[in-house]
Amino acid sequence: MILVTGGTGNVGGSVIRQLLDAGEQVRVVTRTDAATRASRGRTIPDGVEVVPGDLRQPQTLRTALTGVDRAFLFPVFDAVDGFLDAARQADLRQVVLLSSSAVTYSTPGWIGEQHLRVERAVAASGLPWTFVRPDAFMTNDLAWAHQIANGGVVRGIYGKSACAPIDPRDIAAVAVRAILDRLVGEAYLLTGPQSLTQIDRVHIIGEVLGKPLRFEEQTREQFGEQLLRELPAAAVEALLDILAATDGTTAAVLPTVEEVTGRPAFTYAEWVATRAADFGAAPI
Repeated sequence: MILVTGGTGNVGGSVIRQLLDAGEQVRVVTRTDAATRASRGRTIPDGVEVVPGDLRQPQTLRTALTGVDRAFLFPVFDAVDGFLDAARQADLRQVVLLSSSAVTYSTPGWIGEQHLRVERAVAASGLPWTFVRPDAFMTNDLAWAHQIANGGVVRGIYGKSACAPIDPRDIAAVAVRAILDRLVGEAYLLTGPQSLTQIDRVHIIGEVLGKPLRFEEQTREQFGEQLLRELPAAAVEALLDILAATDGTTAAVLPTVEEVTGRPAFTYAEWVATRAADFGAAPI
């Protein structure tokens, strides 16, 4: 039995589907009831055992971990220690942790430091571990959907800031291979197949949707104020610093996804085509 946490998220949901396709028994621990999941379009597939639990309340995890030998762990920053204690008691044989490429930066910043703390806790737990360290998620750009559907102007800062965004399906595919092949003690740094600026990505979305789009620069203060509505101040500063540091650069593109899974990583255009409806267009 394989336990998946964060199963209603972009990566966790894909991990579930790929494990089911491989014929594995999957259990999901979630604090979100079935009705709420369905109303948000985050239904968990048939054939998955769903148990109630909360990573922030480790006493609720005993049932979820009973009979489980491997787990995909979503990084809830303030809850890892309780999960690891429960996992040791359950004699878990592998933890595959969703981490971040930010842990490899010379200056990890707030985001990287949070993930580093989780990685260190997992490594020190005595449990066999695997770390999956993706670059920026392609799904982060769904934050542009409202602007794209209402005027076609994406406003932000450092439009020439580059990264190699990755499709969550590819992150999940590497995690699933790590689980199925028992790839213990490995830390996989993942990127998508292209270095793309924000301007590039807006252009690609427009091409896929068949509508004119453009990127419009804001000041750091304007953009920061918007982010503060959803993120803590330390996370906002870290994100703005990353964008500034990568402005005018070319991001490294790594072959890890293909090396681990045996197939090429999905391109940004391929990802956009699967999410066209979310950007306000009919599915491609």
